[in-house]
Amino acid sequence: METNEYQEYSNDRKEEPSFRYAGFWMRFWAYLLDLVVVGSIVRMLIKPVFRMLDFSLAESSMFAPVSIVSALIFYLYFVLMTKYLNQTLGKMVFGLKVVDLKSNQMTWETILFREWIGRFISSTIIVGYIIIAFLPKKQGLHDLFTDTSVIHVER
Repeated sequence: METNEYQEYSNDRKEEPSFRYAGFWMRFWAYLLDLVVVGSIVRMLIKPVFRMLDFSLAESSMFAPVSIVSALIFYLYFVLMTKYLNQTLGKMVFGLKVVDLKSNQMTWETILFREWIGRFISSTIIVGYIIIAFLPKKQGLHDLFTDTSVIHVER
């Protein structure tokens, strides 16, 4: 193959973007910070409204109104932050963001599956999170299902 042919061939090939993938511990600390944020939102906004409307906060059932609203806030936080900013507040603090490894744009389908179904599966099967430490692209089970990963943001 002549030099010109090689240059044309190499220019036609699409190279995968080079990412610095975020490992288990960085993602873990970002997630803990997100739990603090969501817990604070629930405690500062939801619980006072429930007290004002005289709803019970003492129920510990998964189907208690406060549990359902808290879960809704939890998922809305992760879904909306990931859709519009590609990162939650915890990820922002630690310089991380979620990327779709196939395309430039995260679709609603990808985000909803990753944050709801994928996260449920990963949390049910704890190995779903632990595998982040061992895979080359540092993907959890929920990332593998949606072909996403969490990367370090260049500052």
